Order: sequence, then structure tokens, then C-alpha cells
Amino acid sequence: MKVLSCNRFATTDGLIPSMRPVVVLCLFVAVFIGASRAQERPYFVTYSHEMEEPGNLEIEFFSVLGKPPAGNRFIGSNIEFEYGVTAWWTSEFYLDGQITQHDSTIFTGYRWENRFRPLLREHWINPVIYIEFENTSADKALREVVGHDGRDDFLESNAAARQDKERELELKLILGSNYHGWNISENIIAEKNLSNEPWEFGYAVAASRPLSLAASAHNCTFCGEKFQAGAEMYGGLGDRYSFGTHLTSHYLGPLINWEGPNGMTLSFSPQFGLNNYSIPRLYRFGVSYEIDQLFSRFHRGAP
Repeated sequence: MKVLSCNRFATTDGLIPSMRPVVVLCLFVAVFIGASRAQERPYFVTYSHEMEEPGNLEIEFFSVLGKPPAGNRFIGSNIEFEYGVTAWWTSEFYLDGQITQHDSTIFTGYRWENRFRPLLREHWINPVIYIEFENTSADKALREVVGHDGRDDFLESNAAARQDKERELELKLILGSNYHGWNISENIIAEKNLSNEPWEFGYAVAASRPLSLAASAHNCTFCGEKFQAGAEMYGGLGDRYSFGTHLTSHYLGPLINWEGPNGMTLSFSPQFGLNNYSIPRLYRFGVSYEIDQLFSRFHRGAP
């Protein structure tokens, strides 16, 4: 989430002072929207076909902690503002940032995405079209892996990496299905740097379900229906000149989230690199809140 999110892994040596403003921001958001309601899939990279409810605003904080071999530990984060424009159109704006140990804390850019669902009724397979414009540099949020992205990309210093501005167009075909409580989602990714570089490709797949499909007869905090668990896998598929899995990174890991009191949802996933081109381990954390009918709140009490 981006920037930077409130998570307890900030206790890494040398990172705590830089995280203090983030903790204050998180506490402010929690107070401001404490009465909101959120229901989230536990995915960090994969998108499901489910759209934001029209008029609702969801605020999400996601972070990833990793350390490439021979490199410094980093936290890549983003803040997302997701708004349901209509039943078939969801728009989302991201602010990204990162901390690299023994280096610096920097703002890395922004993204603007739009998702369109052409078929509103539920089908066996539900397609969604995703379009994103990205303007970033030195980004370490790892919200997708495309092309030949790999662990060596995280060895460059922030000062050097910021010189490489990435203005990119990203397209995704999102396919999702719900079956007996399970959600199964597949993403096919194509990304084009707007400079003279080839199209790059990637994928993400995930599945999850609540721990209990039957709702409890009483209000509870830790009932099975408050938890969702599953697994996620994603990676690069090369570019137009070298399509395939050669010299590409891939990750796999379990997922879990918990819908807490006052509409807060917490998510966590340890993820593991599947080859020597990947970062060996990633730890992802997230927190989200949803504000129901945002603009109608400003009209309440009006004559």
C-alpha cells in the first residue's frame, strides 16, 4: 500500500524513525473512517473480478518487505484510493514510496488505474478489463512482475534508480470465478514502457475462500467467516522478443486476511521465490478501510 504503510515489520534496524510519520497517518485514517465496512480478498498482486460498490471509497495500505542476496533490505509501499464510479467501472489512484536500509526513503511516483466489467451478471468466468498509467522511478512495491524483472533490479542505489523514469501503460485481462465459496482469479498482464522498449508480459493467479461459509448466529470477532485464506502465484513471461519463462522471476505463497471490528481488514502473506532469479523471500502486509457512499455523507443534514 504506498507512502508507506503501518506495519509492525518496521522494527527492522534503522527503519523506525522514518516510519513514525506513517504511523501517525495510519492512526488518523483509522479514527476518521472507524465506522466504515470493508470486505477484501486476501490477494496482494492478483486482481479478482469483484468491483468496488458504486459511491464507496476504499483506502488501502500495502507493503512488501524483502532482501535480495548481496543487497539491502527494503520496504516498498503504496497508498491506494479506490472509488466505485458505477457498477461496471472502478477507478483507483496510487501513491508509491519505499525505504531501503543503509540508503534512503523516497517517494517513487503514482499510478492511475481503471477497471471495466463488461458483463454485470455473474457467470462461470467473469472478465474485467484493466488499464493503468504509471509514472514511477526506483519503485519497489512489486505490485506485478513482468518481463525479465528479477532480484538484480533491487541492487541499484536509490539515487541511481531515480534517474530512470518509467512512464508505462499496463493492460490486464482479469478472469474470475466463484464456486462453492471459492474465488479463483487469473490475470494476464501486458506492459509497455512509453519509450522505445518492447511489450513485457506477466501473469498472476490466486484462489481463496472463507474459513467458514456459515455465518455465526452471534456477533463475533474471530469467527471462521471473518477469515479468508488461500494462495497466490505470479511471475514474468518475458517480452515480445523472448517470450517465456527463461530468465524470469516467480513467486508463490499462502494468503490470509481478517475482517476486524469497525470495518478494518488486515492481510498477510509470506511469499517465496521459485528460482535463483527471484528474491528468496517476501513478506507482504496490508490494511484496508471502506467508506460507504462517500459523497452522500457531505449532504446529510442538508435541508
